Amino acid sequence: MVAMSRRIIIASVVAGVVVVGAAAGGFTYVKHREQVRLDREARTVADGFANAWSHRAIKDASYSGQATGQVVTSFKTTTAGLGGAPVKVTVTSLTRDGDKATGRVAVAWTVAAGSTWAYTMPISLQRDNTEIWKVVARQGGSMWAPGLSPSAKLVATRTWGKRGDILGRDGAPIVAEGNVYDVAIDPSRASAQTVAELEPLVEEPAGTLVAKYNAAKASGSKAAIPVIAYREADFQARQVRLDALIGVVYPRRVQPLVLPSSTFARPLLGSYGPVTAEAIKNGQGRYVAGDYAGLSGVQGQYDAVLGGTPGVKVTASDRPDVPLFEKAAVDGAPMTLTLDPKIQSAAETALAGSGTVPSALVAVDVATGDLLAVANAPSFGMNRALQGQYQPGSTLKVATTYSLLGKGLSPTTPVTCPPFVMVDGRKMTNYENETFASAPFSKDFALSCNTAFVQLAATMGNSDVHDAATALGVGSGWGKHLGINGTFSGSVPAATTKTEKAATAFGQARTLVSPASLAVMVASVARGSYIEPALIRTPPVAGADRAPKALDAKVAGELRALMRLVVTEGTGTALKSAAGGEVFGKTGTAEYGSANPPETRAWFVGWQGSVAFAVLVENGKSGGTVAAPIAKAFLGTLKH
Repeated sequence: MVAMSRRIIIASVVAGVVVVGAAAGGFTYVKHREQVRLDREARTVADGFANAWSHRAIKDASYSGQATGQVVTSFKTTTAGLGGAPVKVTVTSLTRDGDKATGRVAVAWTVAAGSTWAYTMPISLQRDNTEIWKVVARQGGSMWAPGLSPSAKLVATRTWGKRGDILGRDGAPIVAEGNVYDVAIDPSRASAQTVAELEPLVEEPAGTLVAKYNAAKASGSKAAIPVIAYREADFQARQVRLDALIGVVYPRRVQPLVLPSSTFARPLLGSYGPVTAEAIKNGQGRYVAGDYAGLSGVQGQYDAVLGGTPGVKVTASDRPDVPLFEKAAVDGAPMTLTLDPKIQSAAETALAGSGTVPSALVAVDVATGDLLAVANAPSFGMNRALQGQYQPGSTLKVATTYSLLGKGLSPTTPVTCPPFVMVDGRKMTNYENETFASAPFSKDFALSCNTAFVQLAATMGNSDVHDAATALGVGSGWGKHLGINGTFSGSVPAATTKTEKAATAFGQARTLVSPASLAVMVASVARGSYIEPALIRTPPVAGADRAPKALDAKVAGELRALMRLVVTEGTGTALKSAAGGEVFGKTGTAEYGSANPPETRAWFVGWQGSVAFAVLVENGKSGGTVAAPIAKAFLGTLKH
């Protein structure tokens, strides 16, 4: 403002100066516009370089000092070890001095979810003889990270803290970290003879590993050929022989191991291993290629709890021991289950009696409702104990009887057991064509007479069995609160026709249960109240209501006496001499499929002392002849 005033004063006194001043002002203005243009052009090129880096499209910028191809190659070589990490680059300052400009760019690599490696780098520009601004490629140092040599490579390494153990009911680990040795073949060092000697050691069919080795040699692959992973004890038993095989490698790593055995509760506890492409895609940044994680079961569903939060470390190949960036991993937390290892092992041992036929056994603590065993055979694949959906057959007569007794039926009420009953034109029979004349209902229950229940169903309401089953825990919704995805608590729909009401009474029609839901049912009868079951103690599972819901005490007492009669005089006499005391139970034989005659599933449900249980064999002649002996074996193992 002072200078302008001075210029105005001079203009009013000396007219000649006015002309000269005007010319000088015009020149200054033009020069200023030129400076602004050069500043803008330099900034545009700098911003373009930052944008190209942000999009990993380095080729889209122009360079001085090196060919664009060389710069692109340098970028890819240096940053390949960061994988697909997103990067954001912005120009924070730029100063131009003639045909040169210098400044700094801020670089932020998202090297892992929630982990950003941020730093600044210098940037230089130069205007060439064609008056085009270009980024000056650095000489003697990296353009891409501070302090790196031109040939250095960045590496982002995922780090994990200690994984949480899975504890059993007694607080002892049933899944804990241990050493694993990944036996593999190095095709660049091994020979066909060495590989052939490896095959019997690792119990591989003759020629299978040799074929893989030959294929790798033919393709020129130098990647290790994975063979098998051994636990510490199994590895130690073979180490001397493995040491003698040139080209056979076995790097050690640490991973969670199921401690009793590799098959212990496996469908429930699940597996652990390299993450899949699907897990990476759906993991919201938690996993990257090369990570290990829980893949299924409890280990998979609760991987974020057990595995904690991953950390990340960025290093350079020329200084691998000096982290350029590091975010520490957060250790995982332990989980505590209600499983009793002894009872779980007894259940799995008993299920061996089903041979190759799939089977399941669930045990429940009568006092608390906690699940003590969730066993499956085979010991891999589906968790049918919790997630299976099967018709219950005559085991559902427990619920039907609870309803009938509550509405006035007495165990001594005479009920006939004819060979068949017609209901709306449908012939309903007994499974083994049993028949007897009028007898106390207690005999009908003990011998599991279908036609007696069909006749009694005619006196029931359409929703009576549904209501009774729900009161005992079948279909009551607890599966949503157990903490295991896919758990099925059962479904006993209200009947809509006379035939459906009759079939529902003996566990056919649209009725479906899991072994766990029937174990909950008989535990309710044993204690005289329904308690929602639990499997996970910590972390707490939301939504569960574990307050006891009392049953009709008189009815529950009568039902217990009837279930004892099944074992002493009825279809469950296979358990009459079971070790450990009195057994209460109910057999079930459920028809399924379209074969003629239909195939059958075998059930036995009941309790002894403080342990209630349900046994399923997916295909078997009858509950009394197939499932009951497995229940007896289970109880016998518990007593040893």
